[in-house]
Amino acid sequence: MARKRQKQTTSLSSVLIAIIVALVLFFQSQGEYKKCYVVEVVDGDTLKVNLAGEEYKVRLIGVNTPETNHPVKRVEPYGPEAKAFTKKMLTGRTVYLEFDVQEKDRYGRLLAYVWLEKPSQITDEEIRTKMFNAILLLEGYAQVMTVQPNVKYVDYFLQYQREAMEAGRGLWGLAVYQKSKKKK
Repeated sequence: MARKRQKQTTSLSSVLIAIIVALVLFFQSQGEYKKCYVVEVVDGDTLKVNLAGEEYKVRLIGVNTPETNHPVKRVEPYGPEAKAFTKKMLTGRTVYLEFDVQEKDRYGRLLAYVWLEKPSQITDEEIRTKMFNAILLLEGYAQVMTVQPNVKYVDYFLQYQREAMEAGRGLWGLAVYQKSKKKK
């Protein structure tokens, strides 16, 4: 009887240790940031980066800027301003990519949150000042666009868009966006 109990305890301990190790590895991987260099700005929400010696297109998660480079759509109001802002802020700069659940979209682009600096903690202040996706929203250069399952920061993003809308910042100051402003 004592031997059986000892075996059960050993098995239970092994399972618990395996679970703890798996959780530690999981949470460590959640905080990974890939350092890269911005080679070109394609659009307000799409970049070309050099990551580990390879060039990749990166689509910013959770935001959508007005179009300037779409193969079918015409240039949209405030698109050139959004692209110019992204170009000024990111071209030739080292940034850090953070991935969510999906690493790539159906077009093969990397899907990422783009950090100007690695955050020391994930706080509202760090997101507002260091994450470029959030800065686009706060300054009124983009609207929130969520695509499941990549929704890690959606609550922050909705708040930042609300702030820009209420202040009439960027595209929210244009009459063409006033209709969508009233719907939200």
